[in-house]
Amino acid sequence: MIRADMISTIGRKYLTSNIENDEYSYPKAFSVVSLTFTPIRNSAGRTFEKLDIRFVKDNVTVLIETKQNFTKADEEQLSAYVEYEKALTGNKTVAILANTVNDNVKVWRGVVSDSDLMQKETALRSMDEYVDFYTSKINDKEKVMQNTYKLNEMLHRHSIPEKLRSQFVGTCLLALKNGLDYSTPSLTAAQIRTRIKEVLEELLNSDINKAEKLALLNRNVLGDQYVRQLSIAAFREILKFIEDNILPFINDKSTSGQDLLNLFFVTFNKYVGKSDRNQAFTPDHITDFMAKITGVNKHSVVLDPCCGSGSFLVRAMTQALDDCATATEQENVKKHQIFGIEFDENIYGLATTNMLIHSDGNSNIRQGSCFDLADWIKDAKPNIILMNPPYNGQRIHLPKKYVATWTKNKKEDPSKGLYFVKYIADTLNSINHQAKLAVLLPVACSIGTSGEIARLKREILQENTLDAVFTLPNEIFYPGASASACCMVFKIGTKHNDVSNPDTFFGYCKDDGFKKKKNLGRVEQIDTGTGKSKWVEIEREWIELYRNRRSVDGLSATHKVNGDDEWLCEAYMKTDYTKLTERDFQQTINDYLAYLVKEGHIYEA
Repeated sequence: MIRADMISTIGRKYLTSNIENDEYSYPKAFSVVSLTFTPIRNSAGRTFEKLDIRFVKDNVTVLIETKQNFTKADEEQLSAYVEYEKALTGNKTVAILANTVNDNVKVWRGVVSDSDLMQKETALRSMDEYVDFYTSKINDKEKVMQNTYKLNEMLHRHSIPEKLRSQFVGTCLLALKNGLDYSTPSLTAAQIRTRIKEVLEELLNSDINKAEKLALLNRNVLGDQYVRQLSIAAFREILKFIEDNILPFINDKSTSGQDLLNLFFVTFNKYVGKSDRNQAFTPDHITDFMAKITGVNKHSVVLDPCCGSGSFLVRAMTQALDDCATATEQENVKKHQIFGIEFDENIYGLATTNMLIHSDGNSNIRQGSCFDLADWIKDAKPNIILMNPPYNGQRIHLPKKYVATWTKNKKEDPSKGLYFVKYIADTLNSINHQAKLAVLLPVACSIGTSGEIARLKREILQENTLDAVFTLPNEIFYPGASASACCMVFKIGTKHNDVSNPDTFFGYCKDDGFKKKKNLGRVEQIDTGTGKSKWVEIEREWIELYRNRRSVDGLSATHKVNGDDEWLCEAYMKTDYTKLTERDFQQTINDYLAYLVKEGHIYEA
């Protein structure tokens, strides 16, 4: 394909040449922004400085190096341009080798390495499509949710218990992704289980905790009596459905693929028994938002001390990998910068499986209580903490010295999870290590101005800063836990009353563009005017308000607070009366009436 056709296909309006012949000089670009350009040399001493074609839209750059007939050796040149681009703009990249004598192309999402090669990309696309490599596709999400619901019904029909389903399906999905062959007619169900075990052993080969993780997966999944009772026909039916209806939507080489995989786990974990209804698995778009506001990048060391199925860890890893310029940087992120702890054995197995599906060196996920791993946390030295602690932790989940302060009839954590924040902050402060912590907590922690919650709020602010609080939509965990939640952001190791600190930012983030849908939970909505996801624009607004600390009536406020104050936007923002309707008034009256009935102040007739 000739260069003019390449430019036309991707979109000339996105072309960003800065020298003749539509080429792009990185030395010139670096000099314009007063950065020092350091040329990269190959093994023969040759330097690479001028890219053939460059396109930019939003925060995505497409780099094309043209050849008459490219070879493996040309990848080194393209890789150098990716490194320049990351140093110059920090943009996410799509890197392409393209022939001029035919239509052959080779495409990488991000780093030019075997793991980031997009083998199915055999033709050039438009710029909008390349930008989509880094954004979620709502139609695929809905399809996965629908197929997950159908799969749940199938597992119910084959007597797989609810608590086992996520881990069982995750294990099957992992095996299928790595070449499990289950179609041979002579295979028995026992032989399929053996083949799945072999896949797991190979994947965990370099994991220092291999024996422990294999033992858990064998005992809790493959060795479970309900899995062992599956007939060969039932096993094949389940594997076939996963292969045909789940696996095609999961491309772990793209951000949208990562989103879909997390969505699969989160959606599936909503099908739990009544005893587990308070398990609050974090929705994927909220993990994405929290990773962005804490600024996760390739330098971040991320910890989730209550990692559940691993959604925060996967999201943080995705964002960090997108910031990398080389395969070496990516490998370092996977092996040395992602840390997780999970108390529950079964959910720990799910987190392990989730990270393995994402090709992560998952040896830094530990099973146990974060309160017993203080030294491990100190050694990790995380500078970003993302967490969603249990809101109703029982005595077994918390340290004895804290439980000893509870009254005898107290069954659940009176701090509603705030004690986890205090513990992590204290652990890092003990080694004078600064970090940023974003945590999901029930709204009760924000409005609490007395008792255990107020005490912890005051103590946390003695050594740490409350940077921001976001009030999240009602029923954010629907159809799982029913708690109303907020996201608090702390600066660990910076005193709240430090004169350099701005006032705390409060965001009223009640509308995320999601709507409840039967059997599917909360579903992302499309703007009928633009055809794009409403959430994408809403998230952009939330982040812009926070980063610029802007006060907008009905949306946000800034206010100086202490541990005795309410930490909620509703207490400080001004109402935008222009947006109020008669329906809003009626809803408020209804809510107040329901409150009076609930508290016993009035009685229904």
